[in-house]
Amino acid sequence: MFGRAGGLAMADASASPGATAGFGCGLNSGLQGLGDSSYSSLSGTLGGAHLLAVNGVSKAFGGLKAVNNVSLQVAAGSLTALIGPNGAGKTTLFALMSGFLTPDSGTVVFDGQDITGQAPHVNAMLGMTRTFQIVRPFAAQTVRENIAVGAHLHVKHRAQALALAQGVAQRVGLGDQLDKPASDLTVAGRKRLELARALATRPRLLLLDEVLAGLNPQEISEMIPVVRGVAQEGVTVFMIEHVMQAVMNLAQQVWVLAQGQLIALGAPAQVVADERVIEAYLGHGTAAKLRRANFRGGMP
Repeated sequence: MFGRAGGLAMADASASPGATAGFGCGLNSGLQGLGDSSYSSLSGTLGGAHLLAVNGVSKAFGGLKAVNNVSLQVAAGSLTALIGPNGAGKTTLFALMSGFLTPDSGTVVFDGQDITGQAPHVNAMLGMTRTFQIVRPFAAQTVRENIAVGAHLHVKHRAQALALAQGVAQRVGLGDQLDKPASDLTVAGRKRLELARALATRPRLLLLDEVLAGLNPQEISEMIPVVRGVAQEGVTVFMIEHVMQAVMNLAQQVWVLAQGQLIALGAPAQVVADERVIEAYLGHGTAAKLRRANFRGGMP
């Protein structure tokens, strides 16, 4: 999550410059969050054409509105993050984008094509692939064989799929474990394998759902360059992540979801400075308390 409250950079987008100067941690006090009507006006802030556009998407389960009128865009070639507290609706939104769930309303457009409710395997053929929070490799198969499963989306012959798997394994740091059973991998190894299986499908857009969850600090530090490398190779990456170290190091733009609704958009430093984001994570009134504490030189 965000870590200790005292480590957050804070700025109130609606406050006067004088009110924010005391607790911006050097950030520009004019940084602004977004109201519900502002998202469309900031589409394309990274400069690229939209590879993915989600327009007014909603999904309810019984009386629970898990995703509520969400609209966002992901620029081609970008590395974008989606953050928010547990239960915010992030994974549900990914499922709606990738076709594992069908929205009650709204549309999902991939590379100009309406794919709303389209089956995941069809979307994968178009170039949209996702990973999952809970990694479930084929335990009895080798790392090479697991990665080949993804390659078979485009490759018919087994020998060719296995050969392609070797190159993908090298990209994610599993080159020396190709013949190891997947069941023998560590948690970090299984996370890399999940990423490798997705990459083997040759995605244009890769949806990463908490690829760093469950890793220790050393493993996270080793995984961050792997994810960055994927983006540098030209794959558009949209990642759900709670590890803020990764978000701050990787993401060019961050969307924030809370209680099924988008509450902020901006560069990582902007987003963690937004009082609405602070309160979504730490509770109502927290931002004001932290602001007062900062005005008093850190005294509560």
